[in-house]
Amino acid sequence: MKILVVDDHALIREGLCQVLQGLNPDEATEVLQAATCAQAFELAHFNPELDLVLLDYRLPDMSGLAALEIFGQRHPELPVVILSGSANPGVMQKALVLGAVGFVTKSCLSETLLSTLRNILDGQICYPSQFSPLDDAAGGAATPPVLSSRQLDVLCLLLGGLTNRQIGEQLSLGAETVKFHVSNILRIFGASTRTQAVLEAKRWGYDQASHTP
Repeated sequence: MKILVVDDHALIREGLCQVLQGLNPDEATEVLQAATCAQAFELAHFNPELDLVLLDYRLPDMSGLAALEIFGQRHPELPVVILSGSANPGVMQKALVLGAVGFVTKSCLSETLLSTLRNILDGQICYPSQFSPLDDAAGGAATPPVLSSRQLDVLCLLLGGLTNRQIGEQLSLGAETVKFHVSNILRIFGASTRTQAVLEAKRWGYDQASHTP
């Protein structure tokens, strides 16, 4: 198991290193540390076997969300979890849109963090229980889910019934990149299949001819 921790506070990195040793008692966990996004990108490049990234929301050289987007472009299959000092619904919504597989507050208990990471490594998407990706950040009123421009492009073709291969050809995207965007669209709409995602998108008013509901 190899995990990259990205945080500009050495004490937090060292603390996480200690906690992460309990992730799998039967297997050693190697923890790489980065204080900046630039260091994180370099470490990810030279360690393609990384299993997971814990990425702080606030970093000195770039916002965590901007770094998350870059990780998604360069390493679409690498799970990234956002670490934050607070459970801000707006930030969580943006993190979900950009492909984060989880969101963890720094105030959570060590065992809660380990349990969350175990679930993520098993392929689950984990956000705080009170967060709903389809709820408005301000007051809980349902609003259409927010998608990035590229996700809207992919969704438009999904609504048209195109396969991943056809989507890749239409948008000049690689197979792994298309898979990454489709997976994120499923997460955003709370769907487990492409068909469910399409039905949910139509329920919110998205259609093939329009990028906005």
